[in-house]
Amino acid sequence: MNSAKIKVLIVDDSALVRKIMTDILNSDPELEVVGTAIDAHAAREKIKQLHPDVITLDIEMPRMDGITFLKNLMRLNPLPVIMVSTLTEKGAEVTLDALDAGAIDFVSKPKIDVSNTLENYAEEIIAKVKAAAKVRVRRYEGNRGVNASSLVNGNGVERLNGNAIKPRHFKTTDKIIAIGASTGGTEAIREVLTKLPITSPGVVITQHIPEYFSKAFADRVNLSCAITVSEAKDGDIVLPGHAYIAPGNKHLLIRKDGARWRCKLSDADPVNRHRPSVDVLFNSVAECAGQNAMGVILTGMGKDGAKGLRIMRDAGASTIAQDEASSVVWGMPGSAVELGAASEILPLNKIGGKLASAFSDA
Repeated sequence: MNSAKIKVLIVDDSALVRKIMTDILNSDPELEVVGTAIDAHAAREKIKQLHPDVITLDIEMPRMDGITFLKNLMRLNPLPVIMVSTLTEKGAEVTLDALDAGAIDFVSKPKIDVSNTLENYAEEIIAKVKAAAKVRVRRYEGNRGVNASSLVNGNGVERLNGNAIKPRHFKTTDKIIAIGASTGGTEAIREVLTKLPITSPGVVITQHIPEYFSKAFADRVNLSCAITVSEAKDGDIVLPGHAYIAPGNKHLLIRKDGARWRCKLSDADPVNRHRPSVDVLFNSVAECAGQNAMGVILTGMGKDGAKGLRIMRDAGASTIAQDEASSVVWGMPGSAVELGAASEILPLNKIGGKLASAFSDA
């Protein structure tokens, strides 16, 4: 056994999936599958014996479901975990629960023709496992989300049926905030948005996320925020006090419509292998808004958004990159820093406050 390799434990009740995943991961010279487990109970013993660097974990398993096992693991012995399950497509809420509990990322297991289709995910799976191996995992301390039945949120905003009551008047502004993120971004975006007051400029967001997930993600984040968070629709007016998240499999851009900004959705080809792409959003914001914009690039694998943030900065926008210490993966923000795209580099817990104070007198 080569100790320099990243050691992976595969936890899945399907023998076929375990075999395919083993073949995929072992095909990369930097990875080695050191063991497999059919359920959570077997996984606990394998973890003690094999000390894996990364675990791939199915959600649907006998005796103990993957979410329960994940929460126990992240509370007692935190390790980088990639969720791999059919439920990650049809059960977006379950996947978001996994991310909230500390999973690094997820890959959707195909529902039909598993053998052929899962092999098509080989590049994605390998890349995500490698990225996970470098992550500083956090200990799970219970659900950090907001109870939907709560009538007052942490910002003192009265709520009705889980939705913020919209104020009758907004502060007039033509400013706009653009945010891009990938791996670790679902939690990072929530952390930023919860710091924004209802008087903040409109926010447009691209998070690398598949179809069916973006609306569930937006609805969940909305419960935690004073501002209103929703999945973007083509033609939406970008209102102050609102945030618009790109739908999975659609690019999000903005366009100028008189004195207003509007969302534009596009089916154009993926950029940097992503649709939605952060570069697409940032480029449109740079072109339309220039110095009236602020751009933020958060944790994420790869380089998507780095060039776009540089274009925003060159167009006069203020730009922020999340720092390495607080990033789950410092790929996208790190690339932006290398390009000189960031006018500031800040820890995650300071970014929301910076945005709020930057526009407090707008």
